[in-house]
Amino acid sequence: MSTTTTTLEFQVHGTQERIVLDRFTAVVAGYTGRNEKAVQHHIDELAAIGIAPPPAVPMFYPVDADGATAAADVPVRGSRTSGEIEPLYIRHRGRYYLGIASDHTDREVEAVDIGDSKKACPKPVGSTVIPVDSLEDLDLDGARARAWVDGQLYQDGTLDGLRTPLNVVELLQERTEIIGDFVCLGGTIPVIGGNFIYGTEWRIRLDLAGGTTLEHTYTVTKGN
Repeated sequence: MSTTTTTLEFQVHGTQERIVLDRFTAVVAGYTGRNEKAVQHHIDELAAIGIAPPPAVPMFYPVDADGATAAADVPVRGSRTSGEIEPLYIRHRGRYYLGIASDHTDREVEAVDIGDSKKACPKPVGSTVIPVDSLEDLDLDGARARAWVDGQLYQDGTLDGLRTPLNVVELLQERTEIIGDFVCLGGTIPVIGGNFIYGTEWRIRLDLAGGTTLEHTYTVTKGN
């Protein structure tokens, strides 16, 4: 897995503290549904249309760490790209933080190779994070995740259908050789209506059970 020398800076919620990741690994976790039978059904559906099943569930896809960006403007090459809100698990100097991110993906590439599609677009991240004292105690089941594209509600639901943060991070560390800082996108919820929208202005928001909100907005510039 590649690391980067490009810095990624976050504001720690409720404090004056800022953290700066200057060498870190970036990963997207896929197939993170808690219901294993439902996940397998989805894998079988993809296999029926020619998309190879993952070698492991959940699957951890390495992405270019330079593509993790808190910028408001995000360039993409493809014309059929779309985002998805995800919790972002961050490890920095041995401490964990929670943020939000969008797994912006090239859907045309995804139809051929999911791993390549994860690498095809930058991964927008929110600039505010919450310190996590214990991953074991980080309960996101009641958190409400939403995404809008060009002002239209695109995703809306709680995260109780996803594997817990502790489970995702433990499996990530068991299956990879990550040393030091990392950011890991932790999975998403279904798209309303089941159809991708290839829009321009994206807004993602995570409302935690305690009242804290994480939010990020970005605009994509489409290439040819």
